Amino acid sequence: MEKHRILFAAACLLLTGCATYHITTQSLVQQFANTQPEKKYTYLPEFPFIPFGVNGNSLQTLTVLDKNGKETVIPVSNRTSVRITRNDSSRTTFYFNTLLIQDSTITGSKTHFFEAHIKPVKLKDIAKIEVQKD
Repeated sequence: MEKHRILFAAACLLLTGCATYHITTQSLVQQFANTQPEKKYTYLPEFPFIPFGVNGNSLQTLTVLDKNGKETVIPVSNRTSVRITRNDSSRTTFYFNTLLIQDSTITGSKTHFFEAHIKPVKLKDIAKIEVQKD
């Protein structure tokens, strides 16, 4: 019985460790209106401290809706992820700070260590955007 309690407690910690927010496509486009593309760098924590770079956006904060529909501002970090659900129910998940909007499409990278591009998503094909913050 004790084993089940430990597993339950661990599952609760995992589920409450991250917060999920929602944002409309229109709001995302508006918030990206004044951003600039920039190179993001991640360094290995061990010698020789090799930098890895990916392209991304300059957004520092993001206005989103919480689970109750209340507007809130969250910081954007290299651990913030975004999950886009298309109208056909397919999903794409990647890092938010690598998200770029160009020519009515969203692109991004699945990793910070190299350009692991997602298949571009057309803005008109988006059904839902979820942002997850650690």
